[in-house]
Amino acid sequence: MKNGAQEEHFVKTFIRKSRQERVLYELTTPEKRHAGVDRFSHQAADLLDHAKIILAGDGLDRQPEFGRFVRKHEEVCFVISPDFCLDGQFLPFSEAVRLAAMGTEAAVIMGSSFAVVFCEAGKGGREKYLLAETP
Repeated sequence: MKNGAQEEHFVKTFIRKSRQERVLYELTTPEKRHAGVDRFSHQAADLLDHAKIILAGDGLDRQPEFGRFVRKHEEVCFVISPDFCLDGQFLPFSEAVRLAAMGTEAAVIMGSSFAVVFCEAGKGGREKYLLAETP
């Protein structure tokens, strides 16, 4: 896949139309990438296309339904995060979820037809969203 293709697919598939241009610009511009990823820390609910959300909540990664989804969709995923150890990595879905759950930074895990968004940890917990192209 060409550089930025994963980000473009994610934005065009899971981000509200009114926010797509800005988010894509930030995620694909090296000097703006950190700011673009950081938007998911506290603004994910405003950015995401709510019609694509199939599960959400602070305890998402502990829900049995989410565990079944991960097992059923185990594939190599692309990760974006302000955490430089995760950003730009291609990891098996279960490993990407495990590493994102261990951190406190925002993370977006992109599969072929789904995505998981981890918001930044805060006092009220850490919002998480599972999105699918065809919910």
